[in-house]
Amino acid sequence: MASSSKRPRSGTSGAPGAPGEARATGGSAATDASAVAVVADATAATDEADGSVADRAVPHVRVAVIGSGFGGLGAAVRLRRAGITDFVVLERADSVGGTWRDNSYPGCACDVPSHLYSFSFAPNPEWPRSFSGQPDIRAYLEKVATVFGLRPHLRFNTEVLEARWESEQTRWRITTSAGQWTADAIVSAAGPLADPQIPDLPGLNTFPGKVFHSSRWDHDYDLTGKRVAMVGTGASAAQIIPSIQPQASKLTVFQRTPAWVLPRRDREISQLEKWLHDRLPITGKIRRGTLFALREIQVDAFVRRPGLLRVVQRLAERHLAQGVADPALRARLTPDYRIGCKRILLSNTYYPALAAANTEVVSAGLRELRGSTLVAADGSEHEVDAIVFGTGFHVTDMPIGSRVFGANGTSLAEEWKDGMEALRGSTVHGFPNLFFVIGPNTGLGNSSMILMIESQLNYVIDALTTLGSIGATAMQPTVRAQRQWNLELQHRMDRTVWTTGGCRSWYLDPSGRNTVLWPGSTSAFRRATRKVDLGEYELIMRAPSARADAGAATPTAEEVSG
Repeated sequence: MASSSKRPRSGTSGAPGAPGEARATGGSAATDASAVAVVADATAATDEADGSVADRAVPHVRVAVIGSGFGGLGAAVRLRRAGITDFVVLERADSVGGTWRDNSYPGCACDVPSHLYSFSFAPNPEWPRSFSGQPDIRAYLEKVATVFGLRPHLRFNTEVLEARWESEQTRWRITTSAGQWTADAIVSAAGPLADPQIPDLPGLNTFPGKVFHSSRWDHDYDLTGKRVAMVGTGASAAQIIPSIQPQASKLTVFQRTPAWVLPRRDREISQLEKWLHDRLPITGKIRRGTLFALREIQVDAFVRRPGLLRVVQRLAERHLAQGVADPALRARLTPDYRIGCKRILLSNTYYPALAAANTEVVSAGLRELRGSTLVAADGSEHEVDAIVFGTGFHVTDMPIGSRVFGANGTSLAEEWKDGMEALRGSTVHGFPNLFFVIGPNTGLGNSSMILMIESQLNYVIDALTTLGSIGATAMQPTVRAQRQWNLELQHRMDRTVWTTGGCRSWYLDPSGRNTVLWPGSTSAFRRATRKVDLGEYELIMRAPSARADAGAATPTAEEVSG
């Protein structure tokens, strides 16, 4: 969801909806090499000056936010409202928007109703449709950045290369593509749907045609009259396929696993509705509240009583029968797992596009490439001119993890080598003052991620203000609290449709554990993150010598930016 495919690879972002969202890493080998050089140069400079001279040139902030999608912008608004203005938002791209900037593919739209997929503190009475498209959502985020005075805090083209906790100074040192910062705390809003995942296929590097991922759409390449391969049949593909099928001379869809699809109840929002929501804001709140309540009612079927989803599955079967007349194709498009186990897609045009005369559905994944010939896992061969990968993102192995180093020098990626884990999806032992927005086990299968983001922001702000009120400098969860939270969470996960539904989804890590979704209602998560329980945390005080070193010599963000 973005507007330009020519996005710089240096920057950061974060948030979700139809395709997904956030940011923190990524880039080419050249970028990685330059990252190492920058880190090495910065380290050398620090060593040479014994930490004092170099630090005088490094701006210090109370909070550094990584990413400027929904999560990052929401964090910035809440920080300002809490009276914390000494912060920066580090963004690797050249504009805000996160996933809704990056994903600009044809047909990109949200699969959550517009009035629920927006901040509670920033209602938008002007949503054009009940399910809004990418351009409207991106415009909404740009407006949030302007209306709430966030632009002075934004640092574009600033990719986070490394964040390292300095125990003696009780602070984070952040090395970016635009220089260094130090910060008392980091809020990572570099969400899970940020860095595209393309399979390492034999022959891909020698394919003579055009290749790109759905989240890096090449708008300069015209698909008209081309033989196009769509690899994947997930949420993005369900929007892309109907949009490009009429243009392509031949569309070949590689489907490893079919998805359950329900009708999309989308319509244009009338001028009267917009007028009412603008002049009588209570009507917009009622609409949002109704949408929220309907989705909260559905939670029980997903997390405790999957058998209740049989009725929904019958609706999906009827939708398939209405959209695909050919019984052989219909059979290939019928999943063999319970609805809800994988992400449910919403579309009125997906099945007709798959049933079109110029579309071929290959019921197998892509195995290898031989020149311009694509070879499927079933051995079939297909000549194409262009390949679009709708193969998802690095979700259970968030790339930001390899760039964040905690109190003992261990990276977050190493800490999570056996699976992601955090306390209340927000904090991790060994990484003081590191707070996540859209952290482990905070994803949703049926409602708006904005609800989860706002709950986590409540938690982050309470943590930061609590630290100030009790005179502590930093905090990290105890091993016991983090372990207990995740043991209980995974126990609850055992009953969910994501575990019992008979599928293998991107919600699961290599060990088969669901480290992505929240096994409960958004209301339950809101209660769990309303306030920080200090009994679950170890508090860290700043050493007297470090406090003296961090005095007037270190410029603040406001001083540096003028």
